[in-house]
Amino acid sequence: MSRTPPTTAAQEPATLRRAVEHIEAHAGEALTLGEIARTARASPRAVQYAFRRYRGTTPTGYLRRVRLEGAHRDLVRGDPTTGDTVAAIAARWGFAKAGRFSALYAAAYGRPPSHTLRQ
Repeated sequence: MSRTPPTTAAQEPATLRRAVEHIEAHAGEALTLGEIARTARASPRAVQYAFRRYRGTTPTGYLRRVRLEGAHRDLVRGDPTTGDTVAAIAARWGFAKAGRFSALYAAAYGRPPSHTLRQ
């Protein structure tokens, strides 16, 4: 049985590329699957299928990852002595609940976001 080689971004359908670009440009905003699909010029189901097939995740899973990566960058660069807080950074990246953000962050990075901010 032969395996299909992984696709590159250039091989992904335009629908998926448009959805990814929209998510990455607006990750800190309140995004819905419907909005992502409209921007991608496809149905929500088609966007979900494209993410599953080519990225191995869902649109909301990809959005969560982009948000976590952005928050991580801000935490690394942040300075608690100048007023940067985990809650403010989490909110900037679209996480409404700081506790939920902390749990997701710890699962992804192996430590609480407060430790990253203090380093």
